Amino acid sequence: MADTRTFSIAAPGPKPRQASVAAEDVAHLAQVETHVADAAAKATQSEQSMTIMQGIKTYPKAVGWSVLLSTCIVMEGFDIVLINSLFGLPAFQRRFGTQLADGSYQVSAAWQSGLSNGALVGEVIGLLGIGIIVEHIGFKKTMIIALSMVTGFIFILFFAQNLPMLLVGEILCGLPWGAFQTLTTTYAAEVCPVALRAYLTTYVNLCWVFGQFLSSGVLKGVSGATGPIGYKLPYGLQWIWPIPLIIGISLAPESPWWLVRKGRTEDAKKQLLRLTSRKQVDFDADATINMMIYTTELEKANTKGASYLDCFRGVDLRRTEIVCGVWAIQTLCGASTFTGYSTYFFERAGLDVSSAFSLSLGQYALGAVGTILSWFLMTRFGRRSLYFWGQIAMAIILILVGCLAIASPTHPNAQWGIGAMILIYTFTYDATVGPVCYSLVAEISSTRLRNKTVVLARDLYNITGVVANVLTPHMLNPASWNWGAKAGFFWAAAGLLCSVWTYFRLPEPKGRTFAELDVLFNAKISARNFSKTDVQSMAHTSRTQTDMGEKGGLARVESV
Repeated sequence: MADTRTFSIAAPGPKPRQASVAAEDVAHLAQVETHVADAAAKATQSEQSMTIMQGIKTYPKAVGWSVLLSTCIVMEGFDIVLINSLFGLPAFQRRFGTQLADGSYQVSAAWQSGLSNGALVGEVIGLLGIGIIVEHIGFKKTMIIALSMVTGFIFILFFAQNLPMLLVGEILCGLPWGAFQTLTTTYAAEVCPVALRAYLTTYVNLCWVFGQFLSSGVLKGVSGATGPIGYKLPYGLQWIWPIPLIIGISLAPESPWWLVRKGRTEDAKKQLLRLTSRKQVDFDADATINMMIYTTELEKANTKGASYLDCFRGVDLRRTEIVCGVWAIQTLCGASTFTGYSTYFFERAGLDVSSAFSLSLGQYALGAVGTILSWFLMTRFGRRSLYFWGQIAMAIILILVGCLAIASPTHPNAQWGIGAMILIYTFTYDATVGPVCYSLVAEISSTRLRNKTVVLARDLYNITGVVANVLTPHMLNPASWNWGAKAGFFWAAAGLLCSVWTYFRLPEPKGRTFAELDVLFNAKISARNFSKTDVQSMAHTSRTQTDMGEKGGLARVESV
């Protein structure tokens, strides 16, 4: 005879929320011993009741290590903005562009698209390999290898003599950049408790904004330079980052979740203790490790394997679709045009070079403020609402941008008005869609397939970025379509279509442990009912005692 537990959907706390959907037959957990399930339930209850301050006091080292790894995104954000902003730098235009009839120099729209897409193509290729490598050697070694590769590839960019060399450099740099884009987010999700998950995952977006701000500051400083230093210095400054980051990451703890997935539970406990404070005597490391074991076994029971193909099987297909959709929306709402090409866009709107770089600096400063504001907004409204209404607000702003471009395309007040609306757009993006995306992609994917699911999502983001980078130069370049600010209409329409998908497909993961999310997805709860369904997925009861041979270890999930 074997014990089969009943898992009840019930919210912890004195005021349970109304359940909306009954769910049955979601997991086969005969392999999980009773003491593991009981300890996992204890750890789940502890995480759910943990406040932000308690989380910081219990996991102070996890916060520090996550912040360190996320700093890698500062370096990537610096370079991603760099190449698009260089198109508006006189020294770069004169060195790599062609002379137009009016005597000015411009890099052709085709080469602008090629250079912008070079890094994205490299990332698409590199990401697929990273998703496999990280599951074999872990987060730390993968990040150190990626940083070492970047250190070497920067030489190609710094010493580039022509556009093809720049393109090769961007493609090669893109190969390791994929590690920074994905592993920083997944590491943050795996080393911190539920109370801190949203803050540390969205901090990645803040690092991205910091990189953009630094890049714009450097470019503004060299905007008056006419010699090679005007474009070589920004590339050379990238060598500041890798060595200190390699040293710091080599000392960081490995993800306990990764170690549990590899069956190294004792090592996982040691790394977990390195992430937490010994002053918190009420913290039970064994219970937390058992929660990780329980969640891993729950996912094994519903997922055949852990390959890329498994991301498209069963319940994980839905999770993959959501994570991919969430990240693609970052591009499809127009952010790649109105933030990535902001300096060039401002120049095409009629502003001088200095004013264009000044507005870009203000834009990224507002982006940083918006990201910090998102931490409070997510606590108040949740991920789903913030993501949906952020898209609606950005679409309205872009419609206004397009209207200003039609009304008075050459009037100085209209030009500054367009610039002001782009600043508001950036603030809105970085308070909603920008940072919330990082939280969602880390939370929605299953723990066993998280790295691969996030890789697929980021690849789709990069593919949509390639499309946007082909279209945007033609939209803005005076020698091509020359839409200018009227491009706002195009991206507004795309953003509104994305908001429809968000309403019907994006669930609310706020406050859920990974095991609870597994139960909700296995029970096929609809996106709009995620926040209404009560889940206490590991509440052990003694009501059900069945013969394993007859029932096959079936664990039932009930709605209460």
